[in-house]
Amino acid sequence: MKWFFILLLFPLAGLSQKETCDLLIINGKIIDGTGNSWYYGNVAIKNGKIIKMGRDVSFPAIKTIDAKGLIVSPGFIDVHTHLEGDEEKDPMTQSFIYDGVTTCISGNCGASNVDIGKYLRWVDSLKLSINIATLIGHNDVRKAVMGRANREATAEEMKQMEAIMDKAMKEGAVGLSTGLIYIPGTYTKTPEIVSLAKVAARYNGIYASHMRDEGDSVTYAIQEALTIGREANIPVEISHFKLSGQQNWGRSRETVPMIEAARKEGIEVTIDQYPYTASSTSISTLIPDEILADGQDSIKARLQRPAVRKYVIRSMLERLKKRKLKHFGYAVVANYTPDPSYNGKSIEQINLMKGRKHKAADEALTVIDIMMNGGASAVFHGMSEDDVKRIMKYPFNMFASDASIRVLNSGVPHPRGYGTNARVLSKYVREEKVLSLEEAIRRMTSLPAQTFQLKDRGLLKEGMAADIVIFNENEVKDISTFEKPHAYSKGFRYVIVNGIVTVENEKHNGNRAGIALFGPGSAK
Repeated sequence: MKWFFILLLFPLAGLSQKETCDLLIINGKIIDGTGNSWYYGNVAIKNGKIIKMGRDVSFPAIKTIDAKGLIVSPGFIDVHTHLEGDEEKDPMTQSFIYDGVTTCISGNCGASNVDIGKYLRWVDSLKLSINIATLIGHNDVRKAVMGRANREATAEEMKQMEAIMDKAMKEGAVGLSTGLIYIPGTYTKTPEIVSLAKVAARYNGIYASHMRDEGDSVTYAIQEALTIGREANIPVEISHFKLSGQQNWGRSRETVPMIEAARKEGIEVTIDQYPYTASSTSISTLIPDEILADGQDSIKARLQRPAVRKYVIRSMLERLKKRKLKHFGYAVVANYTPDPSYNGKSIEQINLMKGRKHKAADEALTVIDIMMNGGASAVFHGMSEDDVKRIMKYPFNMFASDASIRVLNSGVPHPRGYGTNARVLSKYVREEKVLSLEEAIRRMTSLPAQTFQLKDRGLLKEGMAADIVIFNENEVKDISTFEKPHAYSKGFRYVIVNGIVTVENEKHNGNRAGIALFGPGSAK
């Protein structure tokens, strides 16, 4: 009897006090990231994790979001970004988070911080609004050991590069990336990459590649990537899968079946793409590779020689002829520091601004002038919409911006840095019905998480990290255009990162709850 009265006065924990949650999302159309159809339900979140899901879920909550009429999905994972050096420009990462992105994979195209442990600790201390995972970039590993030298690595240099790779994987890199059209990656032969990929494979990493060619020699480049995967026994992720140049339009009928055949063979290969018909990279890619060795001083010295200038112009004209074009109007300057008036104008237009003749040879000379002054970033128009759609239909293809953190009104960059996911959901899902909504979200969430082994991301499931996007499927839209790129996407009502509401009623509230995410080789 005494214990009965004690229980009345002091009830056992859990008998009368219902568990509370930090955030409760109710009445949403849940698309969980698996590719399954949506269903109505509620989501309870506590301490940054999803603790309960279902139609009957009800908790006392500190905050409740009524998602009636809205889609509730996992936060989007952008598998191909270039954040290095831009993190402090906008720690709120508005260009990404307004597009529904909660996690970015950085370190792509062979470019990364070499000290991965230091970088990830710094990312954690900076507190961005999104989560960051990173690859270790081959180009920067090579530069750390042998600069921009145009030669094969010695045995001793290979040991040094492998040691850097080993340390990076232990410190949390998710894999190795290459940029084989960039210096010094373009000088590297396949066996060197295989050796470094084997190091990444020991720690269950991935091999992500900007291939050696995405135009005329694209099938050779795909075979090289697959060979590296086969010989190193490592999963392969081919970056921004596309066909460059008008002469290559339609060749996705060749390239996509190559990926399908590789998977049938047993190679774990995936691809990603941005949903646009223009690429963006350095204007230096118009210049022959051998001219670009050993740094800006060497480049400038070479380009000052009359014989070299003639060779470069001839090479550029040959490339233009292959594209079946008469002018360099397809190349548009995005950011040129010495003269911002070039920004947003094509090489053809800039050439005329300089008072030169309306001839391709003079336009090539204008490119040389830009390179003499340090180069520029540019947008290159030259892909087929039919190829974009055909590649998009491939089921093991993810979406990626291939972008840095955008700063409003800085330069005239590619719109993919603002609107990649919104463009897929509005143009290719809602309007053109290339994909179903559920399939598009799978490509943005669970497929990236599986590919890069982000084990607690990419799904709406009990126990998973609460990275969540809530949006109106009928209103979501990309606003950014090539002419006016500086515009955030519309329709993403709420974005939640690690359980913290960061975008509320389409406005960033200043929260910065992102963390560094570590690869499978890390002891962390």
